[in-house]
Amino acid sequence: MSFVIATPEAVAGAAVDIARIGSWLNEANAAAAGSTTAVLAAAGDEVSAAAASLFSGYAQEYQALSVRAAVFQEQLAWAVRGGAGAYAAAEAANQSLLELLVEDALLLINFPTNLLLDRPLIGNGYNGTTTAQGVGTPGGAGGLLIGSGGNGGDSIAAGVPGGIGGSSGLLGAGGTGGMGGLGAPGGAGGTGGLLYGNGGIGGIGGPFSTGGPGGSAQLIGNGGNNVGNVGGKGGSGGNGGDGVGG
Repeated sequence: MSFVIATPEAVAGAAVDIARIGSWLNEANAAAAGSTTAVLAAAGDEVSAAAASLFSGYAQEYQALSVRAAVFQEQLAWAVRGGAGAYAAAEAANQSLLELLVEDALLLINFPTNLLLDRPLIGNGYNGTTTAQGVGTPGGAGGLLIGSGGNGGDSIAAGVPGGIGGSSGLLGAGGTGGMGGLGAPGGAGGTGGLLYGNGGIGGIGGPFSTGGPGGSAQLIGNGGNNVGNVGGKGGSGGNGGDGVGG
């Protein structure tokens, strides 16, 4: 079993560190080259000249090896950087494949209930939209087992209430009501899940109107708030929590 853990970010960071170390070594070698590759003889005798020549030769050999080492280090940094890029690309491809598999599995699971009841078995309901006539449509119901209701669409036509929030199934929150048009209230928040889930927040009322009522909770959960203009009411709480008045 391997205990080595690597991430694309860590590998890319290692490549940067390798390149930085190489730059430091190159600077140090360049600074030392002048004084080490041409050592002056301590005196005018033959022994001093031979010693200076010997040390200068060692320094020149070191500089030659340093050049080769710098090339290798640069190649290593490029290789590590390329490996990080390939690793990141592979992870992205695997993640995309996993997401597609999950989506396909949910499509298969939800197909019967979507066909018969226009709601999924697992998943959130779709959000409402605003039609060409300026009417906010209701949010879709959440999954029968797990999933929150979709938010209601906003109405922009005068006198048209906002779309109501979608209701949850067994577990999940109700959707938020949509905003009302001029002189019209916001949409009601959706009902929370049968076992657990808060009621949806009531939609904001249009000018000169009231906010929509918050959705009710059922067994465990809080009733939805009314956040619009004065006049909307909070949803009733379930056994697990009190409703919040608007």
